Amino acid sequence: MKILGIDTSGLVGTVAISDGDLLTAQFSIQYKTTHSEILMPMLEDIAKKINLDLKSIDAIAIAKGPGSFTGLRIGSATVKGLALALNKPVIAIPTVDALAYNLYGNEKIICPMMDARRSQVYTGIYTFVPTTTEGKMKERHFDMQIIKEQFAASVDDVIKELNAIGKPVVLLGDGIPVYHDKLEAGLTVPYSVAPLHQNRQSAAALLALANEYAAEGRFVSGDEFAPEYLRLSQAEREALEKETGETSGDSKLTRKQAAAKRMEERNTPGKVRIRQMSVEDVEDAWKLESVNLGKEAWTQKQLLEAMTRDDTIYLVAEMAGRIVGLCGVRNISGEGDITNVSVSGDARRMGTAYKMMRQLLERGVGIGIKDYTLEVRASNAPAIGLYEKLGFKSEGVRPGFYDEPKDDAVIYWKREN
Repeated sequence: MKILGIDTSGLVGTVAISDGDLLTAQFSIQYKTTHSEILMPMLEDIAKKINLDLKSIDAIAIAKGPGSFTGLRIGSATVKGLALALNKPVIAIPTVDALAYNLYGNEKIICPMMDARRSQVYTGIYTFVPTTTEGKMKERHFDMQIIKEQFAASVDDVIKELNAIGKPVVLLGDGIPVYHDKLEAGLTVPYSVAPLHQNRQSAAALLALANEYAAEGRFVSGDEFAPEYLRLSQAEREALEKETGETSGDSKLTRKQAAAKRMEERNTPGKVRIRQMSVEDVEDAWKLESVNLGKEAWTQKQLLEAMTRDDTIYLVAEMAGRIVGLCGVRNISGEGDITNVSVSGDARRMGTAYKMMRQLLERGVGIGIKDYTLEVRASNAPAIGLYEKLGFKSEGVRPGFYDEPKDDAVIYWKREN
């Protein structure tokens, strides 16, 4: 079985191809580049060097999370697009499981740790158990035993769990150098750190585990696949903190409580919730834009490509489980180009656009935006009123910029000073 493997869950971007038990190619980069810049060039380079026709692959394996929200978003959008275009199934592998598979055959306790910030890690606890291959008395196969499936926790809690198990442990992942001093001080069990060729995400390890999944028939379609974040994004955590006055750490608002709160909001008629746009929202957002803008609406592909860039922020407004608003901004050398603002007819005059735009402007500061600009139809009085309420000022007109119907574009700026 020929499988394409992609992992963009962490600092490493890694792509590989396997054909049966042969690793045909692997390309990994951990440098000062973003996954949106390198993922497709890596894949194209591999395909060119091994004369790979992507139509010949049988499945696409992906690290489904947890991990970097931006990284998972980029990988997810790419894999969903490929799976749908090529009509191929997806093999969704838990990120931490794939990390642990780097140490196949190691019978010690294995504990990967990915830095999740705020003194937390994405982790899991594993070991490999030997089994004898039928008919081969000397050849051994190892089954990965999941002692505790992947979870998000504080470093202190992970230390307690490992000490309670009481066996030698091997640590790996980008969280180890970050929290090494704390681990050194807290662990009472013997431990070692995996060497550099085994201690980060590897598409080869992902594919090795994907072959096990494939043998068990564990596939999903491109439509069904969704990333697994394990905890709220920073934007959602900050929004909840503002609303509740509580932090989303272990001692206050738990992940289950936050999820319950989101579900309650989702099921409350008339309650509008602003959140970061996900891959799963793209189709609904596109439909909303198409109703509002007609031929001027962005395509689904354009929305996918835009939202997976590291220099953009896209938000949606959700009401009773339905997408009723969309807005987005791109950072161009410190200037925020507001690319999309759209609200469903039944969600207008409720402050939806104002809430979205306020959050967009606040979050834009976090990616280095100082000044904001946008264009609006000269005849769109409600939108002009909204932008002026937010502090935008008209600085020019582009005559005849819009078609169907023909209209001028008024250029607005909101400047830092």
